[in-house]
Amino acid sequence: MSQQGKLTLYFEGIKQAFDEMRHHKLRTALTLLGMIFGVGAVIAMLSVGEGAEREALKMIESMGVNNLVVNARPADGEALKSVREHSIGLSLRDVQSANETLPFVENWSAEKQVKTFSLFSTEGRSDASVKGVTANYFALSAFALDDGQAFSDSDNAHYRQVAVLGSEAARSLFPQGNAVGNIIKVNHQWFTVVGVLSQGEVGNSKIQGVKLGGERNQVFIPLATALKKMNFKPLEAELDSFKLALSAGVEPTLAAKSLRHLLNRRHGGEKDYEIVVPADLLAQHQKTQQIFNIVMACVAGISLLVGGIGIMNIMLATILERTGEIGLLRALGARRKDIARQFLIESIAISATGGLIGILVGLLLAVIISTAAGWPVAWSPFAIILALGVCMTIGVGFGLYPAKKAARLDPIVALQRD
Repeated sequence: MSQQGKLTLYFEGIKQAFDEMRHHKLRTALTLLGMIFGVGAVIAMLSVGEGAEREALKMIESMGVNNLVVNARPADGEALKSVREHSIGLSLRDVQSANETLPFVENWSAEKQVKTFSLFSTEGRSDASVKGVTANYFALSAFALDDGQAFSDSDNAHYRQVAVLGSEAARSLFPQGNAVGNIIKVNHQWFTVVGVLSQGEVGNSKIQGVKLGGERNQVFIPLATALKKMNFKPLEAELDSFKLALSAGVEPTLAAKSLRHLLNRRHGGEKDYEIVVPADLLAQHQKTQQIFNIVMACVAGISLLVGGIGIMNIMLATILERTGEIGLLRALGARRKDIARQFLIESIAISATGGLIGILVGLLLAVIISTAAGWPVAWSPFAIILALGVCMTIGVGFGLYPAKKAARLDPIVALQRD
């Protein structure tokens, strides 16, 4: 038989398979449910999982995989007074000491949150938070500027009142888009806007207290200016956080041990700080994601196994219904492989249809979860192709036995049973 003739047979087989599915709508629908729910649940969960993974990776990358982050641990009341008897909290001297003492420190940045009760311009108001940072903060955090420039070390050294706005803060304060060169008022101080950060990708992740995308609604001013001209609570630490950039080839975990030893001595043994190692967070996240993928594979396997059993069941029932038809086809000259091929095509058609509908249901479910819960989602083409491929495989695997059973029917016995 020519190649064209074979293709014609296959197309006829597919047409007959869908005709059979339309002829038994209810039975087909019930059979499809197993595949639809199985594939749909897997696609939805993988989309949410993929979105969460990408957000976490962005967050870790923004912290810098080859960096160390030191955060102040908050304390109030008597607990804070007790801590301050031995430690003044995180300070610029801690950063300078680390930079001078530890040979693997290449660069550093520091930040301090400013309590804001008023933030406005001549064009609008904003609820953005205000943060004092060093000039190299933007480079170490991988923040890009959309307009203007970041402030410099000279701005810090001379306590200049300049500011860099996040994209959302800029829109609130300057709806017309003319932020750079204009002035804003933070509490009782006026600042000239010198730059606006780029929008970046939308995200909603939070790792170790740092929110991905939080810079969009922030105003950044020189750290020295903030410490000199803004008001802070008594006994409050000089810094909220600082970041150390490590030399290439340095193991972050070992570097963290050396830093912890230095800070323990400087803070009198008080645990009023925590060291975050982004590289460890990345390794931990990858391990968690691996476990999640294994669990998802098991869930997917069980769901699709149930769907495959349903397909086999319906195909065996179809053989009983069409015994006479099979006998007639065999009597008219149809070969066993022709009968087997037709039933196999019907099985694959059912599983593929269930898989396609399941993919659509899964994508819709992922959007609903994202909208309702505010979780990030990301579509993985590989997951969709894999789900469809598994459905086709199940169609072949669970359709093979019924197809062989139909092909082995004795045509005389089949005609008599009709």
